[in-house]
Amino acid sequence: MIATGFDDRETVIRPPSGWPFPDFRELWQFRDLLSLLTLRSIAVRYRQSVLGVGWAIVRPVVSVLIFTLIFGKAAGFEDDLPSGVAYPVFAFLGLVPWMFFAAALGGTVQSVVGGSDMLTKVYFPRLVLPLSNLGVAAVDLGIQIVLVALLMAWYRIVPTAAIVALPAFLLLTALAALAGGLSLTALNVKYRDVGQAVPFFVQAGMYLSPVIYPPTFIPEKWSALYYLNPMAGAIEGVRWSVLGTDPPQWGYVGLSVVTTLALLAGGLIYFKRTESTFADVI
Repeated sequence: MIATGFDDRETVIRPPSGWPFPDFRELWQFRDLLSLLTLRSIAVRYRQSVLGVGWAIVRPVVSVLIFTLIFGKAAGFEDDLPSGVAYPVFAFLGLVPWMFFAAALGGTVQSVVGGSDMLTKVYFPRLVLPLSNLGVAAVDLGIQIVLVALLMAWYRIVPTAAIVALPAFLLLTALAALAGGLSLTALNVKYRDVGQAVPFFVQAGMYLSPVIYPPTFIPEKWSALYYLNPMAGAIEGVRWSVLGTDPPQWGYVGLSVVTTLALLAGGLIYFKRTESTFADVI
């Protein structure tokens, strides 16, 4: 038998049927593409920008100054904080995970539409597109964590052993953004109004999360409903892990975790179910 050097096997790509779950083994095979798209998204975001990554510093600093004057001083929220916790630190630790969530959610929603040129030319797991945008938000997050450390040093606040739990709550934040973003990005392909509406709901959602006020501001009878918001548990966990104050009510935090995982599973299934139509609709 003479070897021809050609592989006569055929690969047939069929659209999924029913309500399938993503193939994470296939996603792992395209990890190089994921890394490349992540680096490209980071470069595109800061290209031809005067401040560049400086926006990751300016936005939270200005926001915290405004929150401190309006909500900390005028509204008196600083009076309800644990002893030894300055309101600027409190607000910064709420704003950092929220900004990470908002950036990751917004990037995820626009990812498929923004990658339309690739969708119509080559096959790859479509899940790569929303995942690549998490890396962009993570760059700003890393810079803002350094700002938090500097602010805590200014107020002479020393982290406790609870800091080891910080990565877990930041992961919960990323999963919450991905959970909401996957379903919304699939809808955004067909209905572009979704992309226009997301910034409005993100802005409103900040006031429905414990970013600028302590959770004690919420009446106990509404707490279970309040913690159905995935970011409620994530923000409270971030604050506790960094400041080492009284731990949050783990039952309510667990409720936020369960909500996040349920939304993530639903988002993954819906995204996989509709991804075969992206190239046709877009």
